[in-house]
Amino acid sequence: MTDILASTDDATLAARGPYDLFAKWFAEAAATEVNDPNAMALATVDETGQPSVRVVLMKEYDDRGFVFYTNFESDKGRALLANPVAGLNFHWKGLRRQVRINGTVAPVSAAEADEYFAIRPRDSQVGAWASSQSRPLASRATFEAEIAAVAARYEGQDVPRPPHWSGFRIAPKRIEFWQDRPFRLHDRAIFTPVAAGGWTVHRVYP
Repeated sequence: MTDILASTDDATLAARGPYDLFAKWFAEAAATEVNDPNAMALATVDETGQPSVRVVLMKEYDDRGFVFYTNFESDKGRALLANPVAGLNFHWKGLRRQVRINGTVAPVSAAEADEYFAIRPRDSQVGAWASSQSRPLASRATFEAEIAAVAARYEGQDVPRPPHWSGFRIAPKRIEFWQDRPFRLHDRAIFTPVAAGGWTVHRVYP
């Protein structure tokens, strides 16, 4: 495992951009983490200023940002629509690494959401219709009955994407790469975008 963060100077890191480093770290995480290397903590703030954090799965990323999918009527969906900023944290414990991201949030296009929904397992597609996510649930039996009703409704045909189910893209305003070091003398490099395009990099004390 190459220690890119320690062995590469800031100017070179900035020229390559954060997605180059993220891709290398993510590939190593995918090869070594036992479960869900794409798991990320998502922090939101609702319309009352109340923060909340939960783990979601990143489904794709590119130079526009990091994407996950959800029910827009869920707690996180409503929070992001009301206050479209978020924090992300990837923590790969086995590699002793973190990537922290802060940025603005916007829904993905309908075409992107349709494309991703179409490749989900059918049971997951049915569940997107049956689950009133974050709402009170009287019993598990109630939920299972709703799942069965939706499955029957679409038997023999494709399950369409619910209008309330889509994705969010977090466009980074700050990306921090954190590498564990002995005695808590960690290495931290922060990428921030510049108005003219590209990125700057600076280090901070652990």
